[in-house]
Amino acid sequence: MQPGVVAIGLIAAVAVVLQYALHKVEEGHVGVYFRGGAMLVGMSSPGFHMMIPFITSVRNIQTTLQTDEVKNVPCGTSGGVMIYFDRIEVVNVLQTNAVYDIVKNFTADYDKPLIFDKVHHELNQFCSIHNLQEVYIELFDQIDENLKTALQVDLTEMAPGLRVHSVRVTKPKIPETIRKNYELMEAEKTKLLISTQRQKVVEKDAETERKKAVIEAEKEAQVAKIKYEQNLMEKESKQKMETIDDEIHLAKEKSKTDAEFYRIEKKAEANKRLLTKEYLELKKIEAIASNNKVYFGPSIPNMFLGESENKPRPSSTVSSQKTEHIPVPL
Repeated sequence: MQPGVVAIGLIAAVAVVLQYALHKVEEGHVGVYFRGGAMLVGMSSPGFHMMIPFITSVRNIQTTLQTDEVKNVPCGTSGGVMIYFDRIEVVNVLQTNAVYDIVKNFTADYDKPLIFDKVHHELNQFCSIHNLQEVYIELFDQIDENLKTALQVDLTEMAPGLRVHSVRVTKPKIPETIRKNYELMEAEKTKLLISTQRQKVVEKDAETERKKAVIEAEKEAQVAKIKYEQNLMEKESKQKMETIDDEIHLAKEKSKTDAEFYRIEKKAEANKRLLTKEYLELKKIEAIASNNKVYFGPSIPNMFLGESENKPRPSSTVSSQKTEHIPVPL
C-alpha cells in the first residue's frame, strides 16, 4: 500500500473521530454523559468538550427558563361531557445543582413524567369534580393557579430543584351544540348587561339631577337665610339706633326739665326772700302813686271818700286821688 493512501486514511479516521468526539454545549445548558446507557458522573459547562466517540453520548439539559407546551389534553366533566384543552403552557426552570439527580431519576426527558403527565392528571382530577358550567365559565379563571399549585407540590416532593413559575391554560373546546348555546347565553347576558348599564346610567342621570336640584334648593335657602339675617340685622340696628335716639332725646328733655325746675325753684326761692312786708308796702305805695287821677267839677266820686266826707262841698276845683287795687305777685 502506498504511504500517501495510508496517510489520507489516517487523516480521514482522525477527522471522523474528532467529528464525533468533539461536541459543543450551548449557553444556558449543561452537558450530561451516558456510556452504555448508564449516566456518567459529572457534567460539562457551556463550550467545546471531548468525549469517546461511538461509546459515550451527550445530552444538553437546559438550565434557564423554558416553556413546555402540553397540547390537546382531554378532560371529562362530572356531567359526562368530554372537552379538550387545546394548549397548556408551563413555564419552569431547572436549577443546575439539581440536574444530575433529576436526569438520573427521570432521564434527560424529565419534563414528560414531571410536567406533561402531571398536567394531564391534574386537569382530569379538576374536571372530574366540576360540571361543564364551572369548568368552562365559573371556575375557569382559577385553573391556572390551581394547576400551578398542584404541580409545584408534587415537584417539591419528587424533584426538588425544578420550579414552576407560571401556568397558562387556553379556553377548552366543547361540543358545537353546547358552544352555540353558550354563545346565545352570552349574547343574552350581554343584552342584559347593556340594559342594566343603561338603567344605571338613567339612574345616575336622575340622581345627578336630583342632587343638582337639592344643591340649587340649598343654595336658594342659604341665600334666603342670608337675606333674612341681613334684614333682621338691619332692623335690629335701626331699632337700636332709634332706642339710642330716644334715650338721647329723653336725656335732653330730662336735662331741660331739670333745668326749668331748677330755675323755677330758684326763682320761687328768690321771690320768697324778696317779698317781705316792707317790700310789699313799698310796691303798694308805688302802685298808688302811679295811678293818681285829677277830677274837675262840683262833685268828687264818693267811692274814694269816707262816710264823713259824703257831704256836699262848695263847688270848686278839687283834686282827688283814686286808689286802685294792684295785684301783688306772691
